[in-house]
Amino acid sequence: MKSVEQRNIAHEFNGEELESVLVADGTDEARPTVILIPTVMGVTDLEIGFARDFVGRGCNGFVADIFGKTFRGAPRDTMFGEMNRLGSDRASLRERLLSVLDIARAQSEVDKGKIVVIGFCFGGKCALDVARSGADIAGVAAFHGLFDPPGLPPQPINAKVVAYHGWDDPMVPPEAVTALAKELTEAGADWQIHVFGHTGHGFTNPKASELQIDGVFYLQAAARRSFASFYQFLDELFG
Repeated sequence: MKSVEQRNIAHEFNGEELESVLVADGTDEARPTVILIPTVMGVTDLEIGFARDFVGRGCNGFVADIFGKTFRGAPRDTMFGEMNRLGSDRASLRERLLSVLDIARAQSEVDKGKIVVIGFCFGGKCALDVARSGADIAGVAAFHGLFDPPGLPPQPINAKVVAYHGWDDPMVPPEAVTALAKELTEAGADWQIHVFGHTGHGFTNPKASELQIDGVFYLQAAARRSFASFYQFLDELFG
């Protein structure tokens, strides 16, 4: 059984104080790392739990704070406002995300050549935006992510990309799925899209139904299947 240690990492973007969390095995050995971009609610115990699971599979987990330290645990309406603020300027959002990538790469425990960026909901859109930037990383995965393109000049996508999507997600209609496939193909990406039937938005989050938003609910089968596929994705990338 691997030991698990975590530490907070303070950083900033354009004067905003952020605090991400690195979860590792405590050996200081450089290992493959999964950068995890949370949902609209920011860093929570759910994402830290996912990161701890990654340690058991030989990877570090880096839970990225993109909203700011002061928003940790903030009410839902506040966080939706912050999501809209960040999402309204995709160029600035890309810069913010790439700054987080640089912070993760700077940690001694991180093997700089073996990084995957994943995200959930709004974080899934962010993960896709990292891929869209042309960043030199191994892979990207979006779990019930938002697919709308950033409207920025397209770049060749170097990362392998996988998206896990609920077919009944009201925020991402079928035409958006087709559009993402076309976009990834035109960018030259090695891509996969896994679509789960009778599945809505937020399917990996056991507390998703508490949001009381139509079409947003946890589904254990989809959560299990998506993570099983993601672990195979990690094996493909890192062995």
